[in-house]
Amino acid sequence: MATSATDHGRIAVDTDDRDDLVTGEAVALAVRPTSFVLRAAGCIIDTFAVIAVYVGSLLLLFATIGDQLDQAMATALSTILLVLCLVGIPTAVETLSRGRSLGRLAVGARIVRDDGGAIGFRHAFIRALVGVVEIVMTFGGIAAVVGLMSSRTRRLGDILAGTFSQQERVPRPAVAEIVVPQQLEAWAATADVARMPDALARRVAYFIRQSAGMNPESRERLAASLADEVARYVHPVPPASAAAFLLAVAAMRRQREAVALGREAAQLERLGPVLDAAPRGFPDRG
Repeated sequence: MATSATDHGRIAVDTDDRDDLVTGEAVALAVRPTSFVLRAAGCIIDTFAVIAVYVGSLLLLFATIGDQLDQAMATALSTILLVLCLVGIPTAVETLSRGRSLGRLAVGARIVRDDGGAIGFRHAFIRALVGVVEIVMTFGGIAAVVGLMSSRTRRLGDILAGTFSQQERVPRPAVAEIVVPQQLEAWAATADVARMPDALARRVAYFIRQSAGMNPESRERLAASLADEVARYVHPVPPASAAAFLLAVAAMRRQREAVALGREAAQLERLGPVLDAAPRGFPDRG
């Protein structure tokens, strides 16, 4: 995600690398489609699971009633089992689990509708039916070609069913550590930081959280713009980079607010007996 600065120092987020999903209420949601590699890994796992179920069912069937079946009946039962394993079981699993499967559980993905909602029987059945052609009969060739050509790695079954694979297991964002830089510790001991407007403080906090993923040039421009605004509430302004200055100011505000909250909590604790006590002369009904 690329982030840049505007003329007023506000943060502008470039969504070119984000897939925005617009719901029926015209709300844009940032979703993360499953990558081609993860989709392929999940498909391989599901394929081996289906093969294992099919082979196991055949072995169990012929071990129990195999001596009672003629050639035609054995062929018919084998065909029925194959259809159940290729179409019936995937359809049932996706419908009951709302887009999950064994392979998708392993890679942290889920099949959802194009509007982000949970899929139903129709979507699962179309995907399973088309999957017989594009995955089984062509050994995944059609699915791979179509997925590589799609912006959301959708295979042919997804296009016909109106679905796509959404990545649900995303890495936890790194939490920026807000501390006074070492070179500004002496300055922070005597600096006067007045209360900044809440909107400006939120913009500074957002910049610190997102600065690691910004373009270096955009980060420097945005830091300089925010530092000019913050400098109105700080005296003296230290001879440091704009990013270090913002980090020091944010850390000082956090420390002072934590001290103020601690004092308030201690005062309320001291006043607790007085606040909880009954008025003088009030009868004790406990």
